Amino acid sequence: MPTPSMEDYIEQIYNLMKSKGYARVSALAEALEVHPSSVTKMIQKLDKDDYLNYEKYRGFVLTAQGEKIGERLVFRHELLEDFLEIIGVDKENIYEDVEGIEHHLSWNSIDRIGDLVNYFKEDPARVDALREYHMKEEDQ
Repeated sequence: MPTPSMEDYIEQIYNLMKSKGYARVSALAEALEVHPSSVTKMIQKLDKDDYLNYEKYRGFVLTAQGEKIGERLVFRHELLEDFLEIIGVDKENIYEDVEGIEHHLSWNSIDRIGDLVNYFKEDPARVDALREYHMKEEDQ
């Protein structure tokens, strides 16, 4: 299993490859707000652990394993954003909150949060009722 830091890199590589069709060290460094030398070190580690294939001066691509993990990590991130939005977290806090919690939840917890998100999405009246409850509590 990748470490939380490795997960951040895999998730960003996956996102870059989906949006641009490629991922470069410079774009990854910018997205993760780290130095390019740190990216290169992590790319080498991810290559060694078979999450991506890296050729010096030629670039890198995710392996099938890296692609599968990247997809799951993006799913987890988007699910947690949906969850926080549904429960009424202020939009300006959602991204940072997800970044703070996503590595600390088991996949079992993610699955249960997924069930809850689906429960609310099945019937928008449930979301409305939750928002009404929040407003009532804030007024007290």
